[in-house]
Amino acid sequence: MKRRNFVQLAGLGAGALMMPFPMMGKSIPVEALLESGMDVATKKRMADVALNTAKSMGATYADARIGRYLNQYVFTREDKVQNVVNTESFGIGIRVIADGTWGFASTNNVNPEGIKKATEQAIAIAKANARIQKEPVKLAPVKGHGEVSWKTPIEKDFKDVPVSEKVDLLLKANAAAMENGANFVNSALFMVNEQKYFASTEGSYIDQDVHRIWPTFGVTAIDRSAGKFKSRQALSAPMGMGYEYMNGLASEKVEGPAGITLYRNSYDIVEDATLAAKQAKEMLSAKSVEPGKYDLVLEPNHLGLTIHESVGHPLELDRVLGYEANYAGTSFATLDKWKSGDFQYGSKIVNLVADKTQPGSLGAVGYDDEGVKCKKWDLVRNGILVNYQAIRDQVHMIDQKESHGCCYSQSWNDVQFQRMPNVSLEPGTEKYSARDMIKDVEKGIYIAGRGSYSIDQQRYNFQFGGTVFYEIKNGEIAGMLNDVAYQSNTQEFWNSCTKICDENDYRLFGSFFDGKGQPSQVSAVSHGSSTTRFNGVNVINTGRNV
Repeated sequence: MKRRNFVQLAGLGAGALMMPFPMMGKSIPVEALLESGMDVATKKRMADVALNTAKSMGATYADARIGRYLNQYVFTREDKVQNVVNTESFGIGIRVIADGTWGFASTNNVNPEGIKKATEQAIAIAKANARIQKEPVKLAPVKGHGEVSWKTPIEKDFKDVPVSEKVDLLLKANAAAMENGANFVNSALFMVNEQKYFASTEGSYIDQDVHRIWPTFGVTAIDRSAGKFKSRQALSAPMGMGYEYMNGLASEKVEGPAGITLYRNSYDIVEDATLAAKQAKEMLSAKSVEPGKYDLVLEPNHLGLTIHESVGHPLELDRVLGYEANYAGTSFATLDKWKSGDFQYGSKIVNLVADKTQPGSLGAVGYDDEGVKCKKWDLVRNGILVNYQAIRDQVHMIDQKESHGCCYSQSWNDVQFQRMPNVSLEPGTEKYSARDMIKDVEKGIYIAGRGSYSIDQQRYNFQFGGTVFYEIKNGEIAGMLNDVAYQSNTQEFWNSCTKICDENDYRLFGSFFDGKGQPSQVSAVSHGSSTTRFNGVNVINTGRNV
């Protein structure tokens, strides 16, 4: 049985950090993170108990996932440590097809008796479900991989880094923000290690070791005389990396417009917190935006969220088919649009790809949670909708014979289902920088970082804010703006895309706790892009006094 705890982060501003973060598993002492789990040979024996039991009871297919999930979250505020949380969750989930229908059960008793009992329960559930199943499950074929393994290519395991070192780094960032004008600052480090073992009746025994990290903060500056405050969130990205992401390498920094420092595969949290405090103070006196049509220059850390909501989610096949509707709706990108072969999702320079193999990304793994080797595929090519995201029991619905390898479960205790892979916008092919792009804009706004957002139940009409905004006049940055949000619909927005910077500007944004399903599961996914221009987008003023 799984225990789930929630931590509420208070005081991190009005942005995306004001939410509960799921903590799956039991609390453990920090030294327990370093303990080795069950060895691979034992995992194979335990998985075979499930597979053999399932086959003996008439299952035509079965898979078993043995998972050990380790989390460490560190929270600070100003000069104080708020909390350090270490959790572990360990168990096995068993999925079967019996009488043409899925059944699933799980247990934290990872021994022959417990596994046999859970498998029997999965078979019973499948046979009960078969009474109302209209069509039998159809699985795309997968060749067994034998005994294989995959690991996130990390340089420094977060579990080997003392908590004191992590706390010192966060407090140093907090102090830098306070010294540069912040009145309040919260910071956090989220670190995850998924040790996952998958086995199936098709002959796959896959051992994977997955790492992810997310450093973040929120700073607030106050003008007490005017009764105003402004907040600025971190410009970090959650990454599929080890603790080496915190090294702050100069070679991985990008000098952005308006003196903003941006980051690729290494993050300097102290430097970012320093700039954040200065920008939060500057926001207090920045002018409010004049509503109207603007050319938008969108930085990758910002554009990633727009990609996530207007491309990633609407091209999930279960949303397209209406199977996923309760959590954030269905999709406007219906099958007839794909079948037409000429649905203009975006302009001709828009190429959007799904990729579960991209180094450093949150979604990078060798194999998905039903044993499919991961790959890269097109979603939109030259602006035309060409494909969706689908798993083994879905691809026959779009006349394809191979799973896309994007099946995932948040833990051993949850059934795996279709989840968004990394979805990214390909960079431009010609040498072109963000500074070049700004020079080509007469009336526009440069937006960096993500902010508030809203999108309708078909992932079509939307509104997005950001972290920092700068006015562009006649090819130059003309000063900071406040109260900016842009409105559009998915097809109109992507068709307004006129220029994309080259690969030297390419960076990742990430969603560390992306929710889907009922009951909800979370996953982690990245979205890459270079700075991109969208012409003639409607900008509104979100200020309260307008």
